[in-house]
Amino acid sequence: MTSHIMPTYGRLPVTFERGEGMWLFDENNKRYLDALSGIAVCNLGHAHPAVHEAICTQSGKLLHTSNLYTIANQELLADKLTEKAGMDNVFFCNSGAEANEAAIKLARKYGHSKGIENPAIIVMEKSFHGRTLATLSATGNSKVQQGFAPLVEGFVRVPYNDISAIELALESNKNIVAVLVEPIQGEGGVNIPASDYLNKLRGLCDQHEILMMLDEIQCGIGRTGKFLAFQHNAILPDVCTLAKALGNGVPIGACLARGKAAELLTAGAHGSTFGGNPLACSAALAVLATLDKENLIEAAQTKGDAIHAGFTASLNNNKHIVNIRNKGLMIGIEFDKPCTELVKLALEKQLLINVTNETTIRLLPPLIIDNEQIQLLINTLTAIINDYTGQTA
Repeated sequence: MTSHIMPTYGRLPVTFERGEGMWLFDENNKRYLDALSGIAVCNLGHAHPAVHEAICTQSGKLLHTSNLYTIANQELLADKLTEKAGMDNVFFCNSGAEANEAAIKLARKYGHSKGIENPAIIVMEKSFHGRTLATLSATGNSKVQQGFAPLVEGFVRVPYNDISAIELALESNKNIVAVLVEPIQGEGGVNIPASDYLNKLRGLCDQHEILMMLDEIQCGIGRTGKFLAFQHNAILPDVCTLAKALGNGVPIGACLARGKAAELLTAGAHGSTFGGNPLACSAALAVLATLDKENLIEAAQTKGDAIHAGFTASLNNNKHIVNIRNKGLMIGIEFDKPCTELVKLALEKQLLINVTNETTIRLLPPLIIDNEQIQLLINTLTAIINDYTGQTA
């Protein structure tokens, strides 16, 4: 059968019809353990009752009016998000890429307000910020940029987790107005920086009067054991972007700002037709309420550490494992060689995983995962890995 969908994804040979908690069910009612959460989206799992009820109730009232008018759910969500994040205001959009676009525009606006004609933003190697032209240009992956030149100018790239490289860039380029960084790199291989990396970065941004902009699209909304990953460091950025898990599957993005960054965008400077519509905000409000009610955020750290410990023990004798790392329920198992085949092998065993940066299994299970499912994940994936690498259990 010919597909009329552009082949932008190498899709796996499975179609899911329904979900329930940690599980997805295909057309033949075969059950799969979801250890990917739709790429860090479904933190509450699938078909969560609170999100379902919020969507159904709101869809029966009002879906869309546009941002020409006040939207009650949007106002309420803005209040709750800024309170939880320690920020001043928020721009709502539809995706992580759009949230990062807003952040880039904020940085440029900030630069022009200081009289800098060609403002530049420091970004990181191995980063991922989206697939629009500006966010693609900010992304530190030449493969996803291939074929789309000329890219957007104004980005200065440095190695991740390297403060001295940022210092050198700031000394040599007086047009730098911001740093855009992921507290944990997801697409780049679940790369976790030094524990004081963000603190030192905050200090540099203050010293040079530039914006600290954090991309929390994958690591935010409770995944690391804090509502936002930067809260592990007891700092506040000037800009923070969110999406993915904020709507648990309903598309919504957010760009939060604080202090001088919160004063840059005025009427007509930016916008979104669908951004922050009643339906998306209703879903996001249900997500935030459920995270608090079920105490899922604190538990994410404990569960993630248990998964890390389990794999560390079960794969201890596998010579092909380079490193196993985690920050809450953001887990990476790095190999000494490409291991993309493991995705299909896991699918055959009814387990959904992902391989990123070619050599790292990325696990992003829903925050609702329980102890029995944790053990099932460890046992199933360990057997798959050992079989793949020719190791004995």
